[in-house]
This record gives sequence, C-alpha cells and structure tokens, in this order.
Amino acid sequence: MRKRSPSFSLPSYGVGWSANRRIAIVTCVVAVLLAIAGIVALLTGSGNSHQAPDTTAPAPGDSPSSTEAAPKPSSGPGSVPNPPQIAEPVAYARAAAQMLWSYDTRDTSRDQQLAGMRAWMTTETKYADWTSVSGQVPDPVLWSRMADQDQRATAGVTEGHYPSAFKQALAEDPSAITEAYIYVVTVNGKQQIAWKKGGGGAEERAVTLAVQCRPSRDCALAAIAPSVTQ
Repeated sequence: MRKRSPSFSLPSYGVGWSANRRIAIVTCVVAVLLAIAGIVALLTGSGNSHQAPDTTAPAPGDSPSSTEAAPKPSSGPGSVPNPPQIAEPVAYARAAAQMLWSYDTRDTSRDQQLAGMRAWMTTETKYADWTSVSGQVPDPVLWSRMADQDQRATAGVTEGHYPSAFKQALAEDPSAITEAYIYVVTVNGKQQIAWKKGGGGAEERAVTLAVQCRPSRDCALAAIAPSVTQ
C-alpha cells in the first residue's frame, strides 16, 4: 500500500458531549445505570435515534457482520447518502459509521456535507447532540484545502456491537431503556482516502455511537461518543 503523503482528513472522533446532553441523558434516560461508571460516561452525552421493529425494545446482542449552527440549504445532495429505513440499533449504527467515514470534496461542499449528516439525526432535540456530529467536519478553510486536492474517502464496516458495559447495565435493568430508547453501539471498520496524483492510503476506524430506537419509527443518529468503548 502506498504510504500516505500529507493530507487532510475528517477527524476520527468528535467533540465531547455537552453538559445539557449529559444532564438530559442521566436524568431522563439512564438514571438507574448510575452505578456503572463506564456506561454512564458513555451515555451522558449521546443519543442516537433508532427505532425498534415493534413495541418491545431490541435485545442487545452483537451484530455479525461551541455549537455549530444548523447547515444551510444547499443546491444539491452531494455525496452524503440518505439515512436508511432501519429499525435495529446495530444495523443503523453500522450504516451511520460508514456515512461518517465517507466524503468527497470533489462534488460536495462543506454545507452539503453538514446538511446530509443532519438528515441522519434524531428530531428529538432533547436527546440530539448535533455538536458531536458536526464536529467531525473540518472548518471551512481546511475543507477548502481538502477540495483543492480532490480529497475523498470511502469506508467499509467490519462489525458493530453493543459494548459490554451497556449490555451489562441493560441486563440489570431492562426497563431503563424504555424512556428514550437510547442504545450504545461501537462500530469498527476501515477508511480508504485518496487525493490528486494517485495519493492515498487506508486507516482503521472505530467509533461509539448513540442511537435512538423508538418503537414504530426508523432509527436516527443522536450523538457520537468522545471515546471508543468496546
């Protein structure tokens, strides 16, 4: 594999979750999980929205396989895919991670990138942490420099799973999830980056997402954890 020459890539993981989101999640979603420090740290700032297939919350199990303003309307969709209609937390998190690790500055402006990512977010503002998601996108100057190099990235997901702390916490009190239906999922994969004159390279990626899975709705992204939890 060709060694990567200097380039600019999207940050691996976003900014920390806000204090307001931390309070909202702790007090309204997972108060009964406070005794488990690891899961509290994970849940106190994210909220990915995801819908369960029926009125019963999906049972956890591994799957095989400063705030920025809302993005402005853009002239086209760019390269960001539309969110899938998925009602299972791990499957949605896998799709969301692939979206977050993919971009193409050749046909997508920064505003288009943000608008496309925003479409994946939960509409429940109480649980949505847009800062943690928008923080994945470089500032306008850096995005422009990336575009000058025709930089783009594709991604493949190798697996997604519920972190052990989340599974343990939910097993101890399954009803704790039923207020906001927030699920924590860690996804692993690989990102392929390319730019002008044949430059490119690959990087292993991992991210922990919060997804909301309310019954009778499709999933939606709520937040990105400040660190990866396995």
